[in-house]
Amino acid sequence: MENASARNLWGDFLDAHLEFASEDAPKVIHFCDNEKDADTCVDLVCKEIKRATSHSLKGIQLRNEKLPKIGDFYVVTDWNGNAKCIIRTTSVKLVPYFAIREEHARLEGEGDKSLSHWKKIHWDHYTRELAKFGTQPTESMIVVFETFEMLYKK
Repeated sequence: MENASARNLWGDFLDAHLEFASEDAPKVIHFCDNEKDADTCVDLVCKEIKRATSHSLKGIQLRNEKLPKIGDFYVVTDWNGNAKCIIRTTSVKLVPYFAIREEHARLEGEGDKSLSHWKKIHWDHYTRELAKFGTQPTESMIVVFETFEMLYKK
């Protein structure tokens, strides 16, 4: 793990939770593609308000990333790389964008937690993300809906 802040938080977590000592080092992530939203989201995760995130399957495939899976650990940082908490994936569902419901928006915990807010901010995010690859989101695209539990924070 290159990020010293994340490495230290992971070490503190393992000291407190020896049952996970054999786990591989987690991926270090931040939410969103801008500082304001990334910092807001990590704060919501640490407060256990945000308990889910949504990825575009197309974006994951175009970046040649692996799909998240149940049991994955992540060190979540703010935009500047300061480790704030550790989360573990509890479920992963593939859902068409048009089938996202209020429950999904509530679990993500952002803004007013409404479906209309979720659709606006995610459509804008997927548009920016996919534009880098010369494509765009569609109503029928698959969203990777990942829920998680916050296990440890600074």
